[in-house]
Amino acid sequence: QATKDAGTIAGLNVMRIINEPTAAAIAYGLDKQSSSERNVLIFDLGGGTFDVSLLTIEEGIFEVKATAGDTHLGGEDFDNRMVNHFVQEFKRKNKKDITNNPRSMRRLRTACERAKRTLSSSTQTSIEIDSLFEGIDFFSSITRARFEELCMDLFRSTMEPVEKCLRDSKMSKGQVHDVVLVGG
Repeated sequence: QATKDAGTIAGLNVMRIINEPTAAAIAYGLDKQSSSERNVLIFDLGGGTFDVSLLTIEEGIFEVKATAGDTHLGGEDFDNRMVNHFVQEFKRKNKKDITNNPRSMRRLRTACERAKRTLSSSTQTSIEIDSLFEGIDFFSSITRARFEELCMDLFRSTMEPVEKCLRDSKMSKGQVHDVVLVGG
């Protein structure tokens, strides 16, 4: 109700509220692809949470068959792996620990978030931060393969909610027609 009220206050004509997985499927035009039944898995890895939903779409009608997720897994966890990797590298190279310096950690985190996005489309990226800590410049690089290695357990942990969603909906992987990746 609060969402409807907010829309009304904003001057919108609120017709109905739809859930996030349905909105993602509509955004990708999956409701227009076919008149036959399609099963769609929505894989939504947000900043702090991970949600999986399995929808069935038939003639523009959406039915949520199952949902699962992890409220303690998100993009921040992947960022943290890269941040920790570079904190250790800085410590190894310079014999200094930056973890108790909020400004240094914030600057490193910002660079790591940018690097993570770059690795979505490139196989390698570099990080360059002038005067990261006590006047020491920090220059390093990371490959996509190394980042994946640092995060492998996180990637693997996304599979249990996917499998639970399939079990709960009584579907096999082969019955899923589309997978929509949301977040980043």
